[in-house]
Amino acid sequence: MPTIFKLNTGAEIPAIGFGTWQDAGEQEDAVAEAIKAGYRHIDTARVYGTEKAVGKGVRKSGVPREALFITTKLWSNKHHPDDVEPAIQQSLDDLGMKYVDLYLMHWPVAWKRGEELFPKQDGKPVMEDVDIIDTWKAMEQLLKNGKARAIGVSNFDKVEMERLIKNSSIVPAVHQMECHPWLQQLEFTKWHRDNGIHITHYSPFGNQNTFYGEKGGAAKLIDEPVLAEIGDPYNKTAAQVALAWGVTQGHSVLPKSKTPSRIRSNLQGDFKLSPEDMKNIQKINKKLRFNDSSGDFGRVFFTGLEGKIG
Repeated sequence: MPTIFKLNTGAEIPAIGFGTWQDAGEQEDAVAEAIKAGYRHIDTARVYGTEKAVGKGVRKSGVPREALFITTKLWSNKHHPDDVEPAIQQSLDDLGMKYVDLYLMHWPVAWKRGEELFPKQDGKPVMEDVDIIDTWKAMEQLLKNGKARAIGVSNFDKVEMERLIKNSSIVPAVHQMECHPWLQQLEFTKWHRDNGIHITHYSPFGNQNTFYGEKGGAAKLIDEPVLAEIGDPYNKTAAQVALAWGVTQGHSVLPKSKTPSRIRSNLQGDFKLSPEDMKNIQKINKKLRFNDSSGDFGRVFFTGLEGKIG
């Protein structure tokens, strides 16, 4: 049976999700293939440009909507409280759905209101003075009108999380963050566990995505010999062990692939590692963050967290 975790809302989130960032033109078939293979957790976002493809892929799969866990995200140009509900409605219209299971604030930064995804002036993002607390309170209303079954955040640091909890009535159900054996964030993830917030790993294979270039050197996380050695007794690959490392902690993970064989293979990362395996993986933590949009997005992110210089 696939591993399922419970959120603080009581809802269930499948441990292995299917990421749909990039390759928008190929996501319809990839999503349909993933669902047919057994995925029940699909992750998209407004900025990915894949919501329409995800909706079509869901319908093509033949699996009922209610059997799936669908996540999408609020983009930074829609942080003004008046824009939040219209923003999720745009996403729902493109998905062809009446609700999403989880709606996340994608980044803790507000940009100029409007339809432009990346509003810039002189090459820099045009900022908007909107507090994340005000955005979050508008997101809380989505639970009341049924457009989102749960709400959460992505790419927050600890200070932002603590402030959010202190100044709102609803604790985030999920925090989606970069996490993998080269960026383990064990102290931060323990804080989430203590506060009843589920963690979802994006980029669970580290620098496998060509978007990150050669950051961290030519070596790839999935070529890490420690992961390969741990996988041997289980008859699992290093990539599957990287996913199992997250699942063993009680976290969900979002591998991404458009290749049918790899789509199926990633589902086999749904297994538990031994305490000894987990200790050995802890030794390879390079505190290496691949996705840091600080500067490009108009502010510094991940202050005080692993993988952040300064």
